[in-house]
Amino acid sequence: MPRTRQTPPEPLTPPVVLPWEPQEGEDEEGRIYRAVFESVMNQRLQPGTKLPEHQLCELFGVNRSVVRKVLQRLAHDHIVQLRPNRGAIVAMPSIEETRQIFEARRGLEAVIVRLAATRVTKADVADLRRRLQAEHEAMHRADQPAWARLASSFHLKLGELSGNPILLRYLAEMISRCSLIVALYQPPGNASCEHDEHERIVDAIERGDGDTAVALMDQHLGELERHVAVRPEAPEPSLAALLGLG
Repeated sequence: MPRTRQTPPEPLTPPVVLPWEPQEGEDEEGRIYRAVFESVMNQRLQPGTKLPEHQLCELFGVNRSVVRKVLQRLAHDHIVQLRPNRGAIVAMPSIEETRQIFEARRGLEAVIVRLAATRVTKADVADLRRRLQAEHEAMHRADQPAWARLASSFHLKLGELSGNPILLRYLAEMISRCSLIVALYQPPGNASCEHDEHERIVDAIERGDGDTAVALMDQHLGELERHVAVRPEAPEPSLAALLGLG
C-alpha cells in the first residue's frame, strides 16, 4: 500500500532530461538538435534519410562547425549514423538491435517497478494518475507526438520512483532508443491499448504488488515490441520539407 511521505524526497541529481525536452537557455546547437530529433519522432524523417551538412547549414543559417557538433550529439544518442566519407543518415535500427534494446529495457523496468511498488507514496500515485489523465486527453485529441512524449515521461517517472539514479539514467537511454524505434517503425493506432496497460501497472504499484507490476510491465513492453515492423526504407522529399522548414 502507498505510504504517506513525511518529508519531501531528495531529488535524483543531476536531473535526467529526455532529448525532446527543451532546455532552459537553449542555444542554436540545441535548437537544431531538437528540430532533427522531433522530425524523426514525428516520422517526417524516415530511416536512412540523408542529412547533408551543407543543406543543414543553409536551412538553419549556421556554419559547419555547429552542424557537425549537432550530428555528433545525434550520433551519440543513436538518432543518426555517421558514415565515413558518405555523411550522416537517420539511424536504421536492425531487427537484432531492436530485440536487444527491448530486452535490456524489459530487464531494467522489471527492477524499477518492483522497487517503486515498495517505495511509492500516496502523493506519488496521485502524480502518476495525473500523468495518465494527460495521456488519455492527448490520445483522444489524436495528438500522437504529445501522447508519445507523455508515455515516455510516465516510464521515466517510474524510474524516479525506484529511488535509484543509476537505473534512472540507463532507463533514460533505453527510452530514447525505444522511442526512436517506435517512431520509425510502429504503425499508428494502438495508443489506447498502451494507455490501459499503464493504468494496470499503476494499480499494481499502488497495491504494493511488485510481482504483478513486473508481469504487467513485461507484457506491456513485449506488446510494444511486437507492434514494431522494421522496414529499412527512405523517402524522396527534400530535407527542408522533411524538417518542416519548407
